[in-house]
Amino acid sequence: MDNLTPFLDDLENVGQRKRLVDIFTWIKQNYPQLETRIAWNQPMFTDHGTFIIAFSVAKKHISVAPEGEGITQFASDFDRIGYSYGKKMFRITDTQEVDYDLLKSIIDFNIEDKKDCTKFWRTNDK
Repeated sequence: MDNLTPFLDDLENVGQRKRLVDIFTWIKQNYPQLETRIAWNQPMFTDHGTFIIAFSVAKKHISVAPEGEGITQFASDFDRIGYSYGKKMFRITDTQEVDYDLLKSIIDFNIEDKKDCTKFWRTNDK
């Protein structure tokens, strides 16, 4: 996870930095097989060279990108929890709790769904 340190060190918002450190630490503890990297100025986690999930920050939220298929699969959960979302990402505002059960479901889904994927992105992603 050392390769994520420069990204985290550049964050001015201390609360967002701490929140991302907590999320990244949780992911590495629960998914030690996932690789970390920075691409497109976003910290991301990959499995066997394929994209699993990425993160970015905005003024008042953290964006989580599980690809379009991940959004489609969990849209009702985002609605239930109150996370806003778009075609390929959802937002956790600075005032919302991180739903680790949902995060686990999303990561598990992407790992399983992409286990035979040989490309970085899904070719059928919406």
